[in-house]
Amino acid sequence: MSKFLTFNCNLENFIDDLQVKLRHNNEKIETLLEEENKTYYNFVKPLQMMEEELEHFFTPLSHLNSVNNSEKTQEVYTQAIPIITEYSTKISQNIAIYKAYKTIAENENATLNYEQKRVLELNIQHFELSGAHLDEQTKARLQEINIRKSELSNDFSQNILDATNAFEYTIENEADIEGIPASDLQSAKFEEDGKTKYKFTLQMPSYIAYMTYGKNRDIRQKLYEAYVSRAPQNAAIIDELLALRQEMSELLGFKNYAEYSLATKMAPTPDKALEFLESLLDNSIEQAKKELEELQESAPHQLESFDTAYYGEILKKAQYEIDEEEYRPYFEQKSVVNGMMDFLEKLFTIKFELQEETLWHEKAYAYHIYENEKLKAKIYFDLEARDSKRGGAWMSNWQAHCTNEAGEEQLASAFIVCNFPPSSDTNPSLLRHDDVVTLFHEMGHGIHHLLSNVNENEVSGVNGVEWDAVEFPSQFLENFAYEPHVLKMFAKHHETSEVLSDEMIEKLVRAKNFLSAMGMLRQLEFSIFDLQLHTKLYKGEEVQNLLNSIREKTALIPTPEYNKFQNGFSHIFAGGYAAGYYSYKWAEVLSADAFYAVVDEGIFESQTALKYRDIILHGGGAKSMQDLYIDLMGREADTTQLLRLNGIYA
Repeated sequence: MSKFLTFNCNLENFIDDLQVKLRHNNEKIETLLEEENKTYYNFVKPLQMMEEELEHFFTPLSHLNSVNNSEKTQEVYTQAIPIITEYSTKISQNIAIYKAYKTIAENENATLNYEQKRVLELNIQHFELSGAHLDEQTKARLQEINIRKSELSNDFSQNILDATNAFEYTIENEADIEGIPASDLQSAKFEEDGKTKYKFTLQMPSYIAYMTYGKNRDIRQKLYEAYVSRAPQNAAIIDELLALRQEMSELLGFKNYAEYSLATKMAPTPDKALEFLESLLDNSIEQAKKELEELQESAPHQLESFDTAYYGEILKKAQYEIDEEEYRPYFEQKSVVNGMMDFLEKLFTIKFELQEETLWHEKAYAYHIYENEKLKAKIYFDLEARDSKRGGAWMSNWQAHCTNEAGEEQLASAFIVCNFPPSSDTNPSLLRHDDVVTLFHEMGHGIHHLLSNVNENEVSGVNGVEWDAVEFPSQFLENFAYEPHVLKMFAKHHETSEVLSDEMIEKLVRAKNFLSAMGMLRQLEFSIFDLQLHTKLYKGEEVQNLLNSIREKTALIPTPEYNKFQNGFSHIFAGGYAAGYYSYKWAEVLSADAFYAVVDEGIFESQTALKYRDIILHGGGAKSMQDLYIDLMGREADTTQLLRLNGIYA
């Protein structure tokens, strides 16, 4: 059973195959429920593995729809979502399964291990949060809500992708592209009617390039306005989603969706989470105002939202004598990936081995991971931007480490997806340092899932981890992308192999927290908006009015009226972060504290790093992260380390 799955997705027959699989699953559930003497091994374990195998089947479709989006993947995925949602909702509301889990938890409490107890605890909670104990009419309505929510989230994401791909701005005047890095110009350049022209889009590498280096302020404004006003039709989706979330929460006995969301998180209440965010805001606001004053001094006119990246780059160069473009030749994509693996091998005593295989795209590739010379997991990389790929960066898991009913081991697998500058035969993919940080971040998620030693798939790897703790391992790892010893492992000029100099590394480290308090305010704006948006029912203009009221404190530069940020806020309307965006900062407290413990011990000599592997990474979601963290550090997290990490001194 330790063999990895072969990536394959038959789009033509997918819906038929899915329906056959679900019909088989429903029959198996009925058979399992007929068992008179239900135990963990004859009831819970088979159900777990049945769901794991369904994940194996469905994940390739969702992955393809994100990385090789086409009319066909959209069509099949759109058909599949209500089918899989209806199935999942029915299971989550099946009172017979719920009662069986409760009975098994009571009868076998003395004999089950902590992993098995955690599976039962989380399942019972999940059943109750899904309304399994409610009347049939209420359960039917909850099922309708879940199906509609899934459809709306998919539509929200697709609208953004379509709007992103629909916009392009063509530049013919050479003066308007002066200062743009050569590698970005190479990607933008095309010939038309015998003329050389340059096309800029809302895809991240292209958009960031012009907003950061483009001298023409009018063009920056056009790009910015197009970006922040994408997908206006999503406003109606937001209204419907918020109404459905509020209705669902009330049906389940909660005042609002924020209370419902935090029932499965580390933060005890929405008020406590808001208190945490407000504390960070109070500690950051004065430094942010000083940063803005410095930024304003570098501009010959009053700053607007579409100016900050451009003048920020000018100020960074002036203050730190740092030019991001000077660094990119040292961050060639393949070199960075290989160097990151060398670092992980040394830090955690693991090993990566490249595999030769054909995947969903020619730029995708895979590695096996070994620990103690034993094959442990498989990781897939798809790192370059293209029109058919959803924007952003993410890790998604496919297989979880576990054992099946026969005690056979299944190994874990996961995908790391980014949108870095595309490479060609003549043009390598040269990364910004921010891209390097992003890669380390997603890899942190990846190894959290892949190095799990847990034998119950529902709490293995990232499964079962509280949502506001799931960013801890990713943020922990991304911090090392600034460490000099780590940078020297991969920051080598792609043409000369010259290692990034100590002077350049020192500048990079000093510039790390450039405008960090302003950045903190921006993230806090998103987090506070998300939490407050889900504390009562907002609709129509009330959504914008709420965001505007928060911006009165967080947005030091007035936000233009055409900025409809919420219509592109995929994390909370098309992802899993609704009433949970604060998790990034909550988890950052854990990551900053653990990171400094490793650094203070000398990184590669760190015993805390090995304990982190053995406790956090091996432990998966089989214990609360609160308990695992105390096992790691011998205490609760020191919240002041978060401000230290961001260079904020109140």
